[in-house]
Amino acid sequence: MNVKAFFLSHKKLHIWLLADLVLLFLFPLVRRRRSWMNALNDRFTGPLRRALGRLSYRTEVSVMEVLWVLLVLTAAVYLIWSIRAAVRAGRGHRARRVYAAALGAVCAGLSVWALFCLLWGVNHWTDGFQDRSGIYAQPVALEDLRAVTELFARRAAETADAVERDENGLFAVPREEILADSVHAYDGLTEDFPFLAFDDPGVKAMRFSRLMSALDFTGVYSSYTGESNVNVDSPACFLPATIAHELGHQRGFASEQECNFLSVLASTTCGNPAYVYSGWLIGYVYLGNALYPQDPEAYWAIRELVPETVRADLRFNNAYWAQFQNTPAQQVSNKLYDGMLKSFGDQRGIQSYGTVVDLLVAYYA
Repeated sequence: MNVKAFFLSHKKLHIWLLADLVLLFLFPLVRRRRSWMNALNDRFTGPLRRALGRLSYRTEVSVMEVLWVLLVLTAAVYLIWSIRAAVRAGRGHRARRVYAAALGAVCAGLSVWALFCLLWGVNHWTDGFQDRSGIYAQPVALEDLRAVTELFARRAAETADAVERDENGLFAVPREEILADSVHAYDGLTEDFPFLAFDDPGVKAMRFSRLMSALDFTGVYSSYTGESNVNVDSPACFLPATIAHELGHQRGFASEQECNFLSVLASTTCGNPAYVYSGWLIGYVYLGNALYPQDPEAYWAIRELVPETVRADLRFNNAYWAQFQNTPAQQVSNKLYDGMLKSFGDQRGIQSYGTVVDLLVAYYA
């Protein structure tokens, strides 16, 4: 069979494949043109995501989660149907059936990825928070790292008793209350940073939150549906900070390091005690993790400033996540996510979460 005859044998599928490949070939060629990416996000993909979000937020159910379930079911049905079709086909047509089924699956997968590149991949190449605010991550002096870590330890200690706690002294603010207050998470920032103004629709609780924990996720922003989704199975003391992080993505910032920084900044300035404490607490964790390898003695001295309530929250959080450590699911999830971040130009991948320390020290030192 010559090339033309082979192409025409599955013409529609081959045209679909070529269209996907052309789009995915063009994206790396144009994504470094910042002005193009900014224009595309400002005039098309940003408004499109917001429109999708307005539709998705008509229900409290996570549309993203529903789509994932439908995707899994569709894939299972497609696989079963393809196998049956191949078995029923005559010997002379079986190879064509298998080829068509495999090509259809590949085309569908490439289309989903191409749509992701358009809806969200673009934002990895637009102006970020640092560009728009003038606050840039810089090399950190050890004395500044010590000072800012101590600041966060003291703030976490000061705010720990302002939140509701259970009989064991653990953070016990109801998750429903935290979710309901999410629409005000950025209220304290819009005056200093007007470009952060956004009509927040809030966040959605994931029904499969336990599965999210197994995959090492506390939250996820879905560009396909314009929704911010959070894990409500993991310890609640970090839930407000997680919400503020996902709402940073909702504003169009793709960088994980910038959204971690925004999480701290928004939480600690919004005026809600649960959010304020969560912001200081997660900032203390970021900074403490950076300080310990550099100056263990200073780390332990600063830790003495932290009261038992804070330590109890941290112990509970560590115990929760320990049950998922180094599982095959977590390792595969981290590897895939790390690869995805690097494919969009973030060469540090998952490690980019650590550079939030540079931003925190630059801002608070």
